[in-house]
Amino acid sequence: MEFLISAGDITIDDIHKLIISKAKLKLSADAKGRIVNCREYLDKKMANQTEPIYGINTGFGALCDIKVTPDQLSELQSNLIISHACGTGEEVPAEIVKLIMFLKIRSLAYGNSGVQLITVQRLIDYYNHDILPLIYQQGSLGASGDLSPLAHMSLTLLGMGEVYYKGKRKPAHEILEEFGWEPIRLRSKEGLALINGTQFMSAYSVWGIIHSKNLLHWADTVGALSLDAFDGLKSPFLPQIHRLRPHSGQISTAAHVLELLDGSEIIDRPKNHVQDPYSFRCIPQVHGAASMSIDFCEQIVTTEINSVTDNPTIIPEEELIISAGNFHGEPLAIAADYLAIAVSELASISGQRTYQLIKGGRELPKFLVAKPGLNSGFMIPQYTVASIVSQNKQLCTPASVDSIESSQGQEDHVSMGANAVTKLYKVVNNCEQVIGVELFNAAQALDFRRPLKSSPQLEAIVSDFRKEVPFIDTDVVMYPYMHASKDFILRTIEKI
Repeated sequence: MEFLISAGDITIDDIHKLIISKAKLKLSADAKGRIVNCREYLDKKMANQTEPIYGINTGFGALCDIKVTPDQLSELQSNLIISHACGTGEEVPAEIVKLIMFLKIRSLAYGNSGVQLITVQRLIDYYNHDILPLIYQQGSLGASGDLSPLAHMSLTLLGMGEVYYKGKRKPAHEILEEFGWEPIRLRSKEGLALINGTQFMSAYSVWGIIHSKNLLHWADTVGALSLDAFDGLKSPFLPQIHRLRPHSGQISTAAHVLELLDGSEIIDRPKNHVQDPYSFRCIPQVHGAASMSIDFCEQIVTTEINSVTDNPTIIPEEELIISAGNFHGEPLAIAADYLAIAVSELASISGQRTYQLIKGGRELPKFLVAKPGLNSGFMIPQYTVASIVSQNKQLCTPASVDSIESSQGQEDHVSMGANAVTKLYKVVNNCEQVIGVELFNAAQALDFRRPLKSSPQLEAIVSDFRKEVPFIDTDVVMYPYMHASKDFILRTIEKI
């Protein structure tokens, strides 16, 4: 199966389908033409160019006023890659690395970057053969593009740095030799085109949107299961109340929960109570707000992945080379901070539902075991959830409000978007675990309602879940089941 790279727009859902399909990439004829045309224009322009053009025949950043002679242009670009590969910290996960490469290929394929066709094709070769450059999480300020992470990616094209191939970490030059590929000899502008861009931030953001949408579905589903297991009320989800406060996310969440509960014996039986705690009663308002936030952030990220974000930008048809700021990550930085806050709220309200299930109300046993005291039951999974929810609060301190001057003041305002997206990654992972633990508790609580049954939809989910996670009768080692519960809700997210 092939995925054709062209100048047309794509969606995050398109990328998700590409990930699942494991399709190979191929440049369209139009994309090839755009790349070649831009390169030819730049070569003609530079043949007689005497005036400085930033990053093409000058130094970089604060060195932008230093002219570089024509015979040094290739060395200038290679030196840029070599000097900027200064990442540290944890390694970027493989699935994100592959997204970074895909998004860089997409951006270069617009034909406004001045790269050689062979440079783009080599990135495609890497992608198609699952050759994944070693990239570190720390090093980008999210302003002059993701300089350091993208330099680590680009270094491997020169036969330097390291890659992962077939599960093994190897020097890049060994992989080039194995495939019979020559190191890329960069021409003018190419190094800057490779590292000036927002693909590190964009890749994490795309991953965050895909996982957040899946999380939202499971937050509704597990929330509905918890509501039924708690013997909760259906009335807060009726459409009549939501028409009076018509936020789109609130309306859709309430309708989704009612659909999930349709046919439940428990939800429709008479109740002895007139209200539920907020963590149940306000699911439409909280999940709905998260839903609208995810939609908003998806719009921002979708625009970004269909953009040219390196600098300077070449517009051959108008004979323009413009040095500007499309590499600045502020839109992504703010969106990532916002998305992290929205996702953390899904975890926060989920954690409270878990607490309500174990506290011994509504005829459920304390800590969801038949003999509490002798058994601690589900006491400590709730501690773990509380710890994770608290950590999310710390991680949700916005990165985008910070800026540190760099490059001798030439780059005096930065987005810190790289920090925003790596924090987002942690918050999403945390939320997946929290909702997994809620599912673990909700299924346990539901079994104490037997012989009553929940809805056919929810019973089918619990039946599948019970194939992996059993009912807990007496104390057992819990953490494998907690991990299995998280894995269960990740089934719809297939990794690259």
